Amino acid sequence: MNGVFDLGGTDGLGPVVTQENEPVFRAEWEKAAFAMFSNCFRAGFFGVDSFRHSIENMDPGEYLLSNYYEHWVHVAEDFGAQKGVIDLEELERRTQHYLENPEAPLPQREDPELLAFVDAVVRSGAPANRPTDKIAQFKVGDRVTVLADSPRGHTRRARYVRGRTGEIIGAHGAAIYPDSAGNGGPEAPEHLYTVRFTAEELWGPEVAEPNTVTYFDLWEPYLSLAPTRP
Repeated sequence: MNGVFDLGGTDGLGPVVTQENEPVFRAEWEKAAFAMFSNCFRAGFFGVDSFRHSIENMDPGEYLLSNYYEHWVHVAEDFGAQKGVIDLEELERRTQHYLENPEAPLPQREDPELLAFVDAVVRSGAPANRPTDKIAQFKVGDRVTVLADSPRGHTRRARYVRGRTGEIIGAHGAAIYPDSAGNGGPEAPEHLYTVRFTAEELWGPEVAEPNTVTYFDLWEPYLSLAPTRP
């Protein structure tokens, strides 16, 4: 999906500011937002790709002015409402209550089974590899060009690599295809590759940093075989 969240190569946003010894969470509520992902994932609300697409559907101004975990809360609200487990009007009333009564106790719930699931997912993740009968069309060492069209809906084909040519340096078998799963379709696994691009190829010789490369994971439908160099 094309939008303000696809920031690779975007000018005018200033440097990426890093903080030494940055805390894992900057506020207590971020811990709850982090836990919501695994909870909602286990409940079948979304997969990783539809989670990302929900963030992409945020109002552009809200997206740019909100922080990382606010994006996660948006997804929980979005899918909670879609699944009929969150009443947005009731959520607004409860939000107002806690704004007016910040010391009021929060609801408590004990669920050891859910806690064990969340702990396992946080530690190990959820693999996206899937079996497929499809034969890989490319191999390590092939030069490939990323398709340059602009797809509608969710995609992991960032704008700054579209139309660019690189070399496959890793083949990872088949994995869930974001352009299907992220748009409400089946997992539809496709072969996944790591492609190496030179800075000159991505940004042009005038601005590229010398001896710099970028590695990007790309699914097979994103790629075409590049012409052989003379």
